Amino acid sequence: MPEETAPTDTTPAPTPAPTGARSPSSVLGAFGCGCAALVGVPVLGLVALLAWFFSGSTDIPRVAPEEMADRAFQRSQEAYDLMGFKRTVEPGVEDIGVSTENTLGSGYCYDGGLLGLEDKTVDGAYQMSHSWALDHVPASQAVPGLRRLRRQLKDDGWEITSYREGGKSKSFDLYVQRDDGAEHMSFTWYQDREYFTGGASVPCAYDPEWKDGDVSPAGDDQRPPALGPGQRS
Repeated sequence: MPEETAPTDTTPAPTPAPTGARSPSSVLGAFGCGCAALVGVPVLGLVALLAWFFSGSTDIPRVAPEEMADRAFQRSQEAYDLMGFKRTVEPGVEDIGVSTENTLGSGYCYDGGLLGLEDKTVDGAYQMSHSWALDHVPASQAVPGLRRLRRQLKDDGWEITSYREGGKSKSFDLYVQRDDGAEHMSFTWYQDREYFTGGASVPCAYDPEWKDGDVSPAGDDQRPPALGPGQRS
């Protein structure tokens, strides 16, 4: 019997939206909750209140891509160690979904605008992520490893957003996040192929070296070190 009942939706949970933006639904929902309190507020007070409420949409720290890339890699390295893997995975990937993988990627960050209704990229902002994979991972290693990983991440303060063991899809999935989704990780083991994948995304940051005219997002030229036992810095 599986350790936990599978979620109703058997498809893998979608990757949370990048940090740096507030979705229209969440922003309007939060704004709607305070509508009654705004009745009778002077216009200047209302403007100031709105400015304060939405100021966080672009409240992104200035951090070099190298530092955020290392942070994403270390998240994966910690999970790799908790899973008990002993192989060393060199940087790169030969065949996505088949071969081993150890890569870094950079994505855009978005700003919803004053009312959270826009969907524009923030110039100079980026979100680093790290992806890794192992082939030939047997059930005897993957299943207890995922259970151990789930327990430890929960103890460390991560929110378990989805967890599934087998079922019709025959895959084992674990999705976690923290800081309202600003940072998240995902893990999947495909038992029919004995293939294990992991990934970690860290919060958005501004590239201190970014200049007008530069191509965004920053950090897309980062290369990870080897992933393996005892590699944590």
